[in-house]
Amino acid sequence: MQAFFDSVVALIIKTSTDLPPDVRAAMKYAVETEDAASRAGQALNIISQNIDQAADIEGAICQDTGMPTFEVKTPVGANQIWMKKQIKEAIVEATRRGKLRPNSVDSLTGENSGNNLGPGTPVIHFEQWERDDIEVKLLLKGGGCENMNAQYSLPADLAHLGRADRTIEGVRKCILHAVWNAQGKGCAPGAIGVCIGGDRTSGYVEAKQQLFRSLDDVNSDSRLAELEAEIMRTANTLGVGPMGFGGKISLIGCKVGVQNRLPASFFVSIAYDCWAYRRLGVTLNGTTGAIKAWLYRDPSVATIPMMDQAGFTRTGREIALRAPIDEATIRSLKVGDVVLISGPAYTGRDAVHHHLASHPPPVDLSGGVIYHCGPVVAKQGDGTWKVTAAGPTTSIREEPYQADIIGKYGVRAVIGKGGMGGKTLAGLKQHGAVYLNAIGGAAQFYARCIDRVDGVSLMEFGTPEAMWHLQLQDFPAIVTMDAHGNSLHKDLEQESGEKLALLR
Repeated sequence: MQAFFDSVVALIIKTSTDLPPDVRAAMKYAVETEDAASRAGQALNIISQNIDQAADIEGAICQDTGMPTFEVKTPVGANQIWMKKQIKEAIVEATRRGKLRPNSVDSLTGENSGNNLGPGTPVIHFEQWERDDIEVKLLLKGGGCENMNAQYSLPADLAHLGRADRTIEGVRKCILHAVWNAQGKGCAPGAIGVCIGGDRTSGYVEAKQQLFRSLDDVNSDSRLAELEAEIMRTANTLGVGPMGFGGKISLIGCKVGVQNRLPASFFVSIAYDCWAYRRLGVTLNGTTGAIKAWLYRDPSVATIPMMDQAGFTRTGREIALRAPIDEATIRSLKVGDVVLISGPAYTGRDAVHHHLASHPPPVDLSGGVIYHCGPVVAKQGDGTWKVTAAGPTTSIREEPYQADIIGKYGVRAVIGKGGMGGKTLAGLKQHGAVYLNAIGGAAQFYARCIDRVDGVSLMEFGTPEAMWHLQLQDFPAIVTMDAHGNSLHKDLEQESGEKLALLR
């Protein structure tokens, strides 16, 4: 099958860079539903522009290109060993082209393989069927939304909802609780795959399988179809909204499957996916490996454009900040302010924060900006680097370190998404710093706010975890945690929790 490799590469690239029509339609509905002038509306406008920008230049929609998960159906007698090798080589090629970020990390050493290969990476599931064609489906699910997966063992007591029993009603409570708990950390509005039953392992696998369903399909089991529809009606009354900013749309899809279980166990497993719901598939000729048809999309039908206007519309009320920033300027900011950041900023994710907890920084962070981001970068012919995708990562992972690093090194602003906890909030107030929420997944939009890369430190941690020295230009973000002890995330979690309690 001489065309198999090229077909898989094409599938990977299209999945990473162009959302399928059903997801575009759901996001288009979200844009039209939210007030354009609200925080939710502003976030969706940036997301919309990002979706179109990614497709236009064939760039990664989100810088976290996730864990590639392949579902492959083959004719009886097909050489699956050879196909697995070809799929892995296609992953390497897509990574080399910058369509996938190197995401495969040795769990014992922390070393990044650099090519997205390693034990368990990528995930490939094979199944035989009685057809001559080959079907390959691919799901790219990022780490931020993967961290918001949930598994409940019923009966259980749930915050705001009380007891969830071993019934459909108990399952409903679990699903609503998972949507509420994700807040903005999973890059809402999201989609969820659910499995009722199974064991702990098979339940999670089936929940993820549900994400391969189209958003507009109807469950063949009328009981599950009714549950899916009810979740879509009620989850969007919680007020979590896009990015956890509040709003009318928190969920764009709910797909539920069921498996038999052991008498002693009743699990409800939930796979949470973000708005950057990257899932596509192809049917291949069983002899040549060439693409016969695309699944989820028809190449002959024009792509649904998300928007024609600019994704970020200035109101004149934005506050310009240039790093390094003084404490007085920071303390003048309040929750809800929209800022435009220019000047130097330094990326820092898990490895950098762990390093800074016990080692001095390789750069002067006094008055500086830390960006929770693992960008996709490309090395130029002259040896310099260019950022090709650069959205924020989920900030809560840095909660154990952030306040100490702010106080020790004089950091004035932290950019991320999803908010942070009480320790960081206290540190912001004590030391005079702010948390700025950027729009999760908007990797192409924010890449255009980076003038250049001035250098890189701690490259031994791997591309996503290194400390990149960036020059920002009018990088928009919202103050969601200020230096006065206020947190939009804390307030909205409480408000949405009160709405959740009404759905008991």
